[in-house]
Amino acid sequence: MNNVQDSAAPEQPTNGVDSEVAEGFNATTPAEPSSTESKVDTLPAVEEQIRQLELKAAEHHDAWLRAKAETENVRRRSQDDVSKAAKFAIERFANELLVVKDGLEQTLSADNASLETLRDGVELTLRNLGKAFEKNGLQDINPIGEKFDPHKHQAISQIPSEQAANTVVQVFQKGYALEGRVLRPALVAVSSGQQAGSAA
Repeated sequence: MNNVQDSAAPEQPTNGVDSEVAEGFNATTPAEPSSTESKVDTLPAVEEQIRQLELKAAEHHDAWLRAKAETENVRRRSQDDVSKAAKFAIERFANELLVVKDGLEQTLSADNASLETLRDGVELTLRNLGKAFEKNGLQDINPIGEKFDPHKHQAISQIPSEQAANTVVQVFQKGYALEGRVLRPALVAVSSGQQAGSAA
């Protein structure tokens, strides 16, 4: 009787979960990603962006330096051109005057020259001087018969004349203008209108 009771003893409970099933569950459950691994993965991309930005900054700085150097070169060349223009502005006019000087020297060097020869030499020299003036934009102001212009003429007297009032009737000294700009006004006498003693 005792032997039957011993063989019929109840089995111990397994808490409702088989060990093999538990192991399978643990194997299939995904592991949560580590925050440290995620940060490490993004570091190379950030470093590459920084490197690219540094390269672009270096390129822009180099371009700025080149542009600054070119601007400085242009400024210096401009200053040199202005300086040369100021020094040699009358070079062409000076060359024209050399012909005039040569003519005067040749006229004065003639031995036993007659008055007529001297006069011809002076007239030739004067024509050469006039050509030099014309080539360099220097015009004379000889306003005989023109209406008085205070910008170009300087009246020093009035003369009774048949000409209309304020008409230039005599030029005492020619004026000169350079490219339209008056260098010296002409000294003139102007008409005062009706001649003295004439009927009104």
